[in-house]
Amino acid sequence: MGVIMDIEIHSCPELMEAVERLGLLPLLAGSVPGFSADELVAPECRYVKKDDGGWDWPLWDWKGPAVTEGRFAYGKFFGGKAGFVSMEWWPDLCNYRRSRHPQPDEESIEGIVLEILQTNGSMITRELRAACGFDGAKMRSRFDAYVTRLQTACRVVTEDFIYPTDRHGNRYGWGWALLTTPEQLFGREKCHCRRTPEESRRRLHDHLKKTLPHATEKQLGKLTG
Repeated sequence: MGVIMDIEIHSCPELMEAVERLGLLPLLAGSVPGFSADELVAPECRYVKKDDGGWDWPLWDWKGPAVTEGRFAYGKFFGGKAGFVSMEWWPDLCNYRRSRHPQPDEESIEGIVLEILQTNGSMITRELRAACGFDGAKMRSRFDAYVTRLQTACRVVTEDFIYPTDRHGNRYGWGWALLTTPEQLFGREKCHCRRTPEESRRRLHDHLKKTLPHATEKQLGKLTG
């Protein structure tokens, strides 16, 4: 059934170990059943809604420390869904995805987003949206689509998660993604690959096929992009 069947995640360190072992790992369920952090966590660590309207979800809390460790790229890399990529596999994913999604024109929305991030270093999504002039009614979903495309192309990643706090200093809500470019977060060398894009695609495919032997070619294709 593949190597993922013997993984059960109970803590943030175990989440990071799973990402290192698998190389690529979506956060939530996607194209391949069972292949996501949420499906690999232990039953007692799954999402629970409390009687007072609150919630408890250890995985949601773990993803922040896992991202700030600097060992993984995190973003919407898997069909518009978020997930982790280890530094071993990031250069190949970056190489292949960027070949499919060329550098955007400087005057396009995507180009403007990249320029603002390169100038400011990192920004939470709502600040970036306002800086790009998408602060009107019904603009949020339109802007989010541009940012998702840039993450799919491995040109924007999440650096951290910022949470608002109440008057007692307790954080609340789902948090805001702090976005940046991978070059600024990891350095240009870790975003460079000496292989051709096709060689990177094949390497990713073969790795995922070994990890997920029962996945179809269509399912694997959705992961590699």
